[in-house]
Amino acid sequence: MAKTTLDLKGLSCPMPIMKLAAAVKKGASGDTFEATSDDAGFEPDIIAWAKETGHPMSGITKAGKDITVTITKK
Repeated sequence: MAKTTLDLKGLSCPMPIMKLAAAVKKGASGDTFEATSDDAGFEPDIIAWAKETGHPMSGITKAGKDITVTITKK
């Protein structure tokens, strides 16, 4: 299982979710994706996206403006 790290800082909604979704689509089941964004809308968007797609999210951390999430492809 691979781990991919995505730096999505500087991108505005909806680009962080779109880039993460494209990366997850290319991955294999069980791969993990760690994505960091500084867009204020990223947190509610990623929560909704993970729930809608069924990909488990193992957590959200915040450091200043940066929001980091870890998603596992189902």
